[in-house]
Order: sequence, then C-alpha cells, then structure tokens
Amino acid sequence: MKAMLSTAPGGPDTLEWTQMPMPEPKKGEVRIAVKAAGVNFPDTLIIQDLYQIKPPRPFAPGGEIAGVVEAVGEGVDTLSEGDRVIATPGFGGFVTHLCVPAEICIPIPDTMPFDEAACFIFTYGTSFYAVKDRGYLDEGQTLLVLGAAGGVGSAAVELGKAMGARVIAAVSSEDKAQFCREIGADETIIYPRDMDRAAQKEFSNKIKELAPKGIDVAYDAVGGAYAEPVIRAMAWNGRFLVVGFPAGIPSIPLNLTLLKSCQIVGVFWGAATRMDPKGHKANLASLFRMHAEGKIKPRVTASYPMEKAAEALHHIADRKVLGKIVVTVD
Repeated sequence: MKAMLSTAPGGPDTLEWTQMPMPEPKKGEVRIAVKAAGVNFPDTLIIQDLYQIKPPRPFAPGGEIAGVVEAVGEGVDTLSEGDRVIATPGFGGFVTHLCVPAEICIPIPDTMPFDEAACFIFTYGTSFYAVKDRGYLDEGQTLLVLGAAGGVGSAAVELGKAMGARVIAAVSSEDKAQFCREIGADETIIYPRDMDRAAQKEFSNKIKELAPKGIDVAYDAVGGAYAEPVIRAMAWNGRFLVVGFPAGIPSIPLNLTLLKSCQIVGVFWGAATRMDPKGHKANLASLFRMHAEGKIKPRVTASYPMEKAAEALHHIADRKVLGKIVVTVD
C-alpha cells in the first residue's frame, strides 16, 4: 500500500508519498480499499499541528474516505468483503488501504459515486448538526452563510433551502456568488478580502438591507473580521454559529449579544458524534433520505490523484474552492 505521510510539521509540500506494508484488520476492524477521500480545511491544519487533534507522526491526513471492504477482522458480522462504505476516521485517509473499526463504517447505495460519498459525511454532517441541533433553524427563517461556496458552506446553503429557510450566501467573489445561486441561495453578498472597519460597516449594512428584521441563524465558517459585522445584523434571539476560522479567530464585543439578545454557539461536530451517537445516527438517516430525494448533492468540482494530495491541500488553503474537492485512487 501507499500513504501520503506527514513526517514533520509543515505545509502540504512536506507530505511524502510513501510505500508501506499492507495493514491487516484487528479484531472488530475491516480493511478498506480506498477509492476516494474528501479534502477539508482541517487537513491543512492537522499537518501543521494547528488542529485540535495532534496524531503521532508519521501519519496521513484525510478525515473521510469512501471505498470497498477488502478484508474483515475477527468478530465483525455487520460487514462483508465487497461492501461499499464510507468512514470518518478523523485522519489517516490519504492512503490506498486503511483499517478502521467496523462500527464507524456506513454502507452506501450503489447509486452513490465514491467521489460524492467521500464528500458527504463531514460537510453535511457538520452543517446539519450546526443548523438543526445548534441553530434550531426553522421554516421561514433567514439563514446567512459565511464562506458559502466552500465545502461546509455550500452544504449549509443546500440544507437551509431543504429546511425551508431563506438563504443569504456571503462569499468573496462573483464566481462564488454564481455558484451559490446555482445551488439554491436566494440572495448573495460579495465581501472584500481585506475587511477593515469601513468594509465591516458596509458589509453589515448590506446584510441589513437584505434582511431588515435581522438574521435568525448565521453560519460562520470563516471567522476573522467577518464575524462582528454579521453579529451586528443579527435578529432578536438570533443564533450565531461558530464553525471555523480560516480568516483567524475573531474578537467579539460581547455587548452586542446583550443588545441583540442573541447567542454565540459553538459547533464541534466531531465531538458531538461521540457525545450523542443516537442523535448522530438520526441525523445521518435524515441526510441519506434528503440525498435520495435529490434535495442535497455533494458538488465535487475538482479531483486529484492521491499522490497529488499536496496540490489539493494548497487549493483548500488558498480559499479558492467551489464546493468540494477529492483525492482518488485508481
């Protein structure tokens, strides 16, 4: 087997395409022949030791995979060789073969392509948990999504529409705005890359023009200086969802939460799946149902061979992604 290994902290170019012994599944595990792996922003952080999880080196990044069960360990009776599955190991997915606990594998229908499957759980799982369980998004409410053209952002746009909300997509360019309109956004706002105080005020005013009564739920997958203008445009009892910080960790004047009677709510989907496995299972059932009904569909806009995973990670780090990108194994 081969793996794209992080042997020292650093950027994507520090990864090494390495030959390794074929792993054998232990008790309770299966070995998956990986067909595709989703590429996500945390993959760029974990190789720099900047993520919440810091695996011992050497390790492969890659938190979500799709493939075929190739070998079954002792005691596994829920899966068989040849089953098509997805799994979210957290890291280790940029490999040709991977052993994981059978309990984290989810069978997928033959109608779901491997590239779509590899992009499904992390993005839609995060965004559904965010807007449903943390944001209590309801039909007829207004949802604002920051970073709406990215993986989790575009998932939030689709889910917001599927849940009956009015969705405003906030992005950094016209091509991203067009992409968001194509996947269902009702309105779009283009914000500048450099958000100084004047730009913050203009951004907040644009939001208020589109939502005079305020934003009921804000989904922030960007952070930095973009957060405060959104909070200034929140509705009474609004919910501001903290999802990610590619633009940096924001500093928020807490008096705004008092004036708006709004909430700032953390979204840590990975931990939530462990803390509430029943709720996670129910959410997955809802997501697969929405996918089968055509209400949501991963937008895979770029694909790289596994050995070129560094290029995929550079694309993510530069914040140029529309939808999702994957790395694949022939």
